Amino acid sequence: MENVKKKHPVLKNLLIDLVLLGVALVVFALFHHVLPRQQQSLGIVIQNPAQSSPAGSSEITAPDGAWVIASATAGDMTVSARGGRGNSGKNSRSTGSNSKGGSALTEAAAEETVADDTPIAEKFADKYTDTVVVTADSYTSPDISISVSEETSADGRITYYLADIYVRDITCFQSALARNTYGSGYRDSISGMAALNSALLAVNGDYYGNTNEGVVIRNGVIYRANRTNCDVCVLYYDGTMRVMPGSAFSVEEAIQDGAWQAWTFGPALLDTDGSVLTSFASTNRIISANPRTAIGYYEPGHYCMIVVDGRGASAGITLPDLSQLFYDLGCTAAYNLDGGNSSVMVWQDAVINDPSGGGRESSDALLIAEVNDHE
Repeated sequence: MENVKKKHPVLKNLLIDLVLLGVALVVFALFHHVLPRQQQSLGIVIQNPAQSSPAGSSEITAPDGAWVIASATAGDMTVSARGGRGNSGKNSRSTGSNSKGGSALTEAAAEETVADDTPIAEKFADKYTDTVVVTADSYTSPDISISVSEETSADGRITYYLADIYVRDITCFQSALARNTYGSGYRDSISGMAALNSALLAVNGDYYGNTNEGVVIRNGVIYRANRTNCDVCVLYYDGTMRVMPGSAFSVEEAIQDGAWQAWTFGPALLDTDGSVLTSFASTNRIISANPRTAIGYYEPGHYCMIVVDGRGASAGITLPDLSQLFYDLGCTAAYNLDGGNSSVMVWQDAVINDPSGGGRESSDALLIAEVNDHE
């Protein structure tokens, strides 16, 4: 009996240590993965190259892990970054692993084409109206034209929602951050972000807050430019959209070319020449049929957003079939965003699709919103 009594304090202390360790692990997990916390932001503002004129400079240094650039002037700001790769490594593969895999993009053969330099403000004049005109499935104004439709695949198994979008002013194509804050753990519903930003149309974004990897450019501000194996999608002030392997992204070029938005998720859904992709550097779970959110690009000023329902009455869509869909629509580039329960489309203040699991909150959203007052 005496030996048993002596063991009790030891067991008691061991149990206390285990409980304290468990509490410490829970606190660590909450701090790093659950509780909202701001992240360090590069805070580099990219000006529209067509409007900016250098006047003085202020130096900003990017943190370790960002791409190296020599020095690039964006308006009145000179940027210099350290760590990572230089521009000479543009075609090199970035290191590290990513659950979504690398890029399946190939280099398209160079073709001689005549560039259309028509400003997007002058394109598609017949798509806009002098005053705001709203119907159940459309919206037109002097700056925006949107039509939304519910579509069903030929075999009746897939339901998706297609928003056809024209913008005369690219700043109408916006991104929103949950709680208007850049960081980890900040989440809001797509409806909430749409309402807060007076959006006409909104879909979920790339859920940037779920990782520290990749490129985050929102409304002309570079928040993050870290290494990634994922494809990166960049929308520029001139209305063009490019999808590239993460290893090909250059901070310097983003500033010089006037990047307005950039997302890191993917993969690319069309090849660099606009052709269908049938294979993807990703896992079978991600490639297989799932709810999806994706954006498509026709030409400067003309875009589309698609949300595919899945895991219910609608079967979801595979990445090869989604690639084929964008090709059939006539897009020249397309990009996959966060999917699954995240896939939500809000149109005129209402969720119009049937989100899997009722949907989930996200760290960001893509929006179409007026930037000018119209009657």
